[in-house]
Amino acid sequence: MPKTLVIVESSAKASTIEKTLGNDYVVRASNGHVWDLPRSKESVDTENNFEPSYEIIQGKKKVLNSLVAAAKKVDEVILAPDPDREGEAISWHLAQSLEPAKKPIRRITFNEITPNAIRAAMQKPRQIDEDLVEAQQARRVLDRLVGYRISPLLWRGLRPGLSAGRVQSVAVRIILEREEEIRAFEPEEYWTIYAHLKTDAGDEFTARLYRIGDEKPTFGTYGFGIDEARAQEICSDAKKRPFIVDSVKMRQQRQSPKAPFITSSLQQDASNKLRFQARRTMSVAQSLYEGIDIGTEKIGLITYLRTDSTRVSADAVKEARAYIEDRFGKEYVPAKPPVYKSKKRAQDAHEAIRPTSTLRTPDSVKQHLSADQFKLYDLIWRRFVASQMERAVLDITTIDIKAGGYLFRTTGSILRFPGFRAVYMESEENAQNGDRQPLPDVKKDDRLNLKKMDPKQSFTEPPPRYSEATLVKELEERGIGRPSTYAQIISTILSRSRNYVVKENGRFKPTDVGELVTRMLMSSFPNILDPEFTAKMENELDEVEEGKRNWVAMMRSFYDPFTKALEGAADKMYDERKRLEEVTEIECAECSKPLIIKWGKYGKFLGCSGYPDCTHTQPLNGKGTGPEPVAPCPKCEKNQIVERRSRRGRIFYGCNGYPECEFAVWDPPVLGKPCPECDAPFLTLRKTKTRQYYLCYRRDECGYRADPTPVAAQDDEQNVEY
Repeated sequence: MPKTLVIVESSAKASTIEKTLGNDYVVRASNGHVWDLPRSKESVDTENNFEPSYEIIQGKKKVLNSLVAAAKKVDEVILAPDPDREGEAISWHLAQSLEPAKKPIRRITFNEITPNAIRAAMQKPRQIDEDLVEAQQARRVLDRLVGYRISPLLWRGLRPGLSAGRVQSVAVRIILEREEEIRAFEPEEYWTIYAHLKTDAGDEFTARLYRIGDEKPTFGTYGFGIDEARAQEICSDAKKRPFIVDSVKMRQQRQSPKAPFITSSLQQDASNKLRFQARRTMSVAQSLYEGIDIGTEKIGLITYLRTDSTRVSADAVKEARAYIEDRFGKEYVPAKPPVYKSKKRAQDAHEAIRPTSTLRTPDSVKQHLSADQFKLYDLIWRRFVASQMERAVLDITTIDIKAGGYLFRTTGSILRFPGFRAVYMESEENAQNGDRQPLPDVKKDDRLNLKKMDPKQSFTEPPPRYSEATLVKELEERGIGRPSTYAQIISTILSRSRNYVVKENGRFKPTDVGELVTRMLMSSFPNILDPEFTAKMENELDEVEEGKRNWVAMMRSFYDPFTKALEGAADKMYDERKRLEEVTEIECAECSKPLIIKWGKYGKFLGCSGYPDCTHTQPLNGKGTGPEPVAPCPKCEKNQIVERRSRRGRIFYGCNGYPECEFAVWDPPVLGKPCPECDAPFLTLRKTKTRQYYLCYRRDECGYRADPTPVAAQDDEQNVEY
C-alpha cells in the first residue's frame, strides 16, 4: 500500500511525476484551485482585518472528498503545486481541507519536472510559506474590493456586464493614451536623398545624404525637413559636383547574445516570431513544462514558465557549454559563462525559462511534439543555447563621400565570426536576409561616377498602437502585473462581454465603450488608474511575499483612501460623461435642433439637444460623423457600405441599410478596381504581415484572386541593424 500521497495541480503533471516515483507513492491532482471567494458576494470582512470568506469552488467538492479519502490511507501528504504565490495558496487551501485525515502535511517545489529534480525535491520537504500565502491572499482581496465596489457604479452609469479591475483598467488606459498620441500627431514632411554611385571597377552602391554643409539631418539619421523644390535643387546642384571618397573607416563590433527567456520576453518573442498570442504561448509552454511522453518516459522539457529571473543553474550552464564545444568548437564557448542581470524587483526564486536538458535538441524530440510545441520548444532551446555562446563579431565599414558641400554616407557590414548567431538570430529580418553584401573596395580620394540622384519624400509617422508583444513589454517596464498575469490581462481587456479593446491588424485599439469607461474611472479614481500607483502596489505585494510588510496593514493603507474616493464617484462619472458630449451641425429630423454626439452603453450615438422634450436618436455611421461610406452597396444599390464591428469586436464592412440589406464582407472594398473575371463593381484588399492581394467579393461565384505582392518595406540600403 502506498505510504505517501503527492498532490499536484494538473493531471498531466501527476502523470509525469507518477512515472518517476515508486510504488510507495500515489499522485493525485487538485485540478487547480479548490477554494475561492464566491462570485455572488464580496466575501471580504473589511471590519475584521479584511478576512476573506472562502468557499469550495463549484464542482471541486468531489475532488476534495477523493483527496481526503486517499490521505486517510497513507502515512503522510506531500503538496506539490507550482512554485509561486498561486501554488502556495493552493497548498494552504488543500492543507485546510485535508485536516480531517489527520496526517502530516509538508510542501515541496521544483523548478523542472524531471526525475532528478523530483527526487531532489522529495528530499527537502518544508512547511507552507505563510508569507507567500498572504501575498496571494492580499492580491485576491485587493482585486475583489476594487472590482466589486467600482463595477456596480458602471452598471448604473452605463450598462450591466461592465467591470473595472485594478490592473486591467490601467492596461486599457495605457492603450488609450497611445491612441490619444496618435490622434494628436501631426505628420511632418521630410526628404531623404540618395546618390546611386559606381566605381571605376564597375561596383555599384548607394549612399545617402548625411550633411548639407554644417546642417545636420532634421529627422533621424538621414532625413531633412525640406520641401520638394529644395530637394530637387540639392539634387541638381550635387550632380554638378565631383563625388570624391572623403574617408573609409573600418571598425570591429562585438554583438552579445540576449539573456535566456523570462515569461515576458518569451511572450514577446513568440508573438514576433511565431505569431502566438500570449495565452497560446503560456498554454503551450505549460504542456512542455508538465511533461511530454518521449519513448518510455514522460518528462518535462522546459523549466517553470512563470519567472522574471535570468538566473541559470550551474549544472545547466555546464551541460550547455559542453554541448556547444562538441557541436560548434571551442571558439564558440566564452572563457567565462555569461551572467545576465535580472530586472529590478525580479523574484529570484526560479531560474530563467530553459530546456531541462540541452542534449534534448528540438530535432531529437520533434516526433513527440505537436506543431505548436515544437515551434515554442525550438525557440526556447535556441535562445538558451545562444545565451551561453561567444559573442558575434562584425566588421563595420563606413564610407563618407563628398560632393562639394554635400556629405553622403553609406555603411555596410560583414559577419566575421557568427558566435551565438549560429544558433539564434535576434530578429526575423536578420534571420531571413542574413547580412548585407560588403561595400566596394575604395580608398580616400577615389573619384566615383554618379549614375543618378534619387530624392524620396516621407512623412513622420505617429507611434504605433500596441501589439501583444509591445503591450507586455510596456506593462513589464512600468512594473504593472507580474509574469503570471500578463496573458490574463490581455484576455480580460479583449473579452467580448466588456468590449473595451479590439484588435486591428494585430494591434490594440480602444473602443468607444473602453474609452468612456476609462475616462469615467480616471475622473473618479485617479490613483487606481495611475500606472505608477499600480506599480507601487505590486512592489508592496512583493514586500508581503518577502516578509517585509504586513498584508493587513498594506490593505488598510489602500482601503481608507479608496472608500473616500467612492463617495461621490457616481456623480463624477456622470459629469465626465456629459463633458465628453459634442454639439454637431446636424439638425434633428424631428425638431431641427442640433444633434449631440453622446456616449451610450454601446458607444457613441447622435441624440437631440432638445432632450427630454425630443427623444430622437440616430447612429453615427453614414450620417456625417464617424466612419465614412467606403463604397456603394452592390446588393441593394441604394445604401452605402460602412466599417462595422462584429459582436466579437472584429472589423467588417456591411451595408448601412441593415437589417433590410444584409450585405457584408470581411476585407475592405477598393473603389476603382472592378473584378476582371466577373465585372463585380469592386475587389476587396486582404493584407497579411508580408503580403497583400485583391479578391473578388463574390468568392462563392467567382473566386478571382490576384497574385500577392510584398507589403512595402523601408529601404535600408547597405545598412544593417546592430
